[in-house]
Formats: sequence, C-alpha cells, structure tokens
Amino acid sequence: MTRPVCVVTGASAGIGAAAVVEIARRGYDVALTGRSAERLEEVAERCRAAGATARTYAVDVAELDAVRDLAKQLLTDWPRIDVLLNNAALVTQRRHLTPDGHEQVFAVNHLAPYLLTRLLQERLVQSAPSRVVIVASDAYTFDHLDPDDYMSSTRWNPMKVYGRSKLCNLLFAAELQRRLDGTGVAVSTVHPGFVSTSLGRDNRIAAVALKLIRPFIRTPEKGARTPVSLATEPLGATGGARFHVDGKVVDLDPRATDPVMAKRLWDDSARLVGLEP
Repeated sequence: MTRPVCVVTGASAGIGAAAVVEIARRGYDVALTGRSAERLEEVAERCRAAGATARTYAVDVAELDAVRDLAKQLLTDWPRIDVLLNNAALVTQRRHLTPDGHEQVFAVNHLAPYLLTRLLQERLVQSAPSRVVIVASDAYTFDHLDPDDYMSSTRWNPMKVYGRSKLCNLLFAAELQRRLDGTGVAVSTVHPGFVSTSLGRDNRIAAVALKLIRPFIRTPEKGARTPVSLATEPLGATGGARFHVDGKVVDLDPRATDPVMAKRLWDDSARLVGLEP
C-alpha cells in the first residue's frame, strides 16, 4: 500500500519538527521545509527511523520565488499530497522588507502559505480526501486588519503585526474552504498554545523573554498535538476552516470569518504574489 504524504513547513525546529516526526510515526511519508538544511536533515533522520520516506527542502519562504521553486519541486517529487501543514512563521522586533518589497512578517506568515497552498491546490484536490492545516494563533485578536496597509507601513508594533498576520491565516482559511467546497479537501486552523519555539529567533527581546519563562510554557511536542490530530485523525476530516484549541473547536471573533474581508484578502494576496484570484 502507498503511504499517505504530508508536507510540513517550518519543520526544522519547534512545533513543525515535533509534528512531522509524530506524523511519520503514524504512517505518513513526509516532506520537510525550513531554512536550515542541517537541522532539517536531523529531523528527517528521526522520521526515517520511524519508517517514513522523508525528503528535505531548505528554503527561505520570505522570498516568493523560493516558494514557487519549492512548490515546483514538491509537485515533481510527490505524485500525491494528502496533507499540507502550513506551520512556518516568525515575529520580528523591527520592520523589514523582503526582496519582493513586502513586510517580512506578512510575507512569511501569510503570503508564503497562501502562495504555496495555491500552487499545490490542484495536487491536493487530485489526492482527495486531503487536508490543509494552518497553524494560526489566538493572537489574531490583537488588532484589526487594514486592507490598505497590509505592510504595516504606518502602524508598527511587533505583536500586533504578528497578530494581524494570524488574522490573515484565519481569513485565508475561511475563503480557501469556501472555494474548495465539494472537492474533498478539508481546511482546518489551530492555535497550538504558548509554545517554547524559535518563533522569535529574529527578535532579541522575545528571545530573552522566552528563555526566562520557558519552564512555564508548553513544549513543542505538546503544541504539536492538535496540529498532528488535524493532519492524521478524523478530527481534521471535518474541515469547515474550524478553529481548534487543545483538540476542541472554538468560536472565532467575527473579524476572523468576515466573508467580505476574506475575499478581499484573497484577491489582494493573489495580486501581490502574481496569481489570478
């Protein structure tokens, strides 16, 4: 029998690494993406020890051309994709622009998974029943989304910018599920909890704070439990872009399900990445 295939972004450390190893243990072949080739290979070896075929893809998803190349390679390497787990994310202390001219947090946390999902969408439909799992956060409540300032050029606050990117994740999931209705592709979102990860790797203040409070926050393995369940168990087959916390469906604030804003974000994102809506 052919093993199902799961693609996990941000799989070199933290929640992504913990999730991809557990998914491999559950009988999936896995594709691991992340910035560090060395760390990816270390995680991949753990997946292979569990009996999985594991391939690594070192990529900086802040660059859209790199995301396009990644999608092309994944489509070449994997005739089927059963699960796409969009996990990669970051927080920055200061505002940075990517080589494409986009604000970095918005680019990595939203535009990259948007583009990758769009480029893999046909393969996911062909592999149905399949799933898209998006690691969001309850930080989406930190602020409202201003569609005239996705790049946070007038309002900069590290956690609010991060929160807006997570709000984008939820709006994207809602619109993605609407468009995939009837295809057999289920879309789910998850808040993994406050987890000790490398999320703040580019934020010195966050890195210091995390070290101080690390004994009191979740391990990556615990944070990965619900994403893994959504990827591999019946919990994730229901779709509907439901928001899961600790394995339970939680109601979202209306700002995260607004169909008008979700469609505008979809269309604007398509323009920003060079796709048709």
